Amino acid sequence: MSTAFIILLVLAFFIFMSSFFTVKQQTSVIVERFGKFTSVRNSGLQLKLPIIDRIAGRVNLKIQQLDVLIETQTKDNVFIKMKVSVQFKVIQEHVYEAFYKLEYPHDQITAYVFDVVRAEVPKLILDDVFVRKDDIAIAVKRELNEAMTTYGYDIINTLVTDIDPDIQVKNAMNRINAAEREKTAAMFESEAQRIRIVAKAKAEAESKKLQGQGIADQRREIARGLVESVEVLNQVGINSQEASALIVITQHYDTLQAIGADTNSNLILLPNSPQAASDMLNSMVTSFSASNIIGEEMKKQPKKVKKTSNSDINYNPSDTSEPTETA
Repeated sequence: MSTAFIILLVLAFFIFMSSFFTVKQQTSVIVERFGKFTSVRNSGLQLKLPIIDRIAGRVNLKIQQLDVLIETQTKDNVFIKMKVSVQFKVIQEHVYEAFYKLEYPHDQITAYVFDVVRAEVPKLILDDVFVRKDDIAIAVKRELNEAMTTYGYDIINTLVTDIDPDIQVKNAMNRINAAEREKTAAMFESEAQRIRIVAKAKAEAESKKLQGQGIADQRREIARGLVESVEVLNQVGINSQEASALIVITQHYDTLQAIGADTNSNLILLPNSPQAASDMLNSMVTSFSASNIIGEEMKKQPKKVKKTSNSDINYNPSDTSEPTETA
């Protein structure tokens, strides 16, 4: 067997083997013949004419993601950076359009995202951008679907994944938020203080009321006790004046005893001399006697009479009763 024949066999074997190729799952292969599109081959073992047919390219049918970073300005003149993630895939029935009509799909998608975002964000103030980011994402998806379907691409979803204002703006927003929270805390603290003051005032008022009732009950019982004491002393031959004086003297000594029992007392009872009790008793007895004498003298005075003809007037200056006519 000659060497030339062996070489031809080897070449024939390689040419034959080059007629077969495999296509992976979720992938399509574009086959061209002499530079002209022939067919789209899907996953599996495929056959092509050697030397005549060639694989022009492979198209990924998986869902892909493109992250687009955009810097734009809001309605209130705040510059922000937004990150928009676009999830897309090639439609299997439109592999031809995706391969031949669009050379750089990522650049095309990026351009549409820039156009939509820079048209929507300047209509909103900064706070609304955070609140309505889903509306911005929906607007981007709608615009991309209308444009990219023609090229065989399907936009699965668009997400606004990041909104980053300028650092000075973020610091200002943090200060505003902190001030609002401090204001709210101050309001709640003031309300709590007001409630405490009102509750304390009500408690003090109730305490004063109960204290007043207690003092009134105490004085009522003291008066009742004094009445009973005077009655008991009258039964043994002591008149009311002497009984009253005796009770006062007893209370005086009880007070002195109570003051002496408390070592921390700062109370001073005046007068507090040894003869103070007898002086008080003598003063009270003298006062009672003088009042009795004055009362008896007033009873002996004639009553006031009206002036009549041919009669004199008997006038008692201390008599306050109504005058009577004389015959």
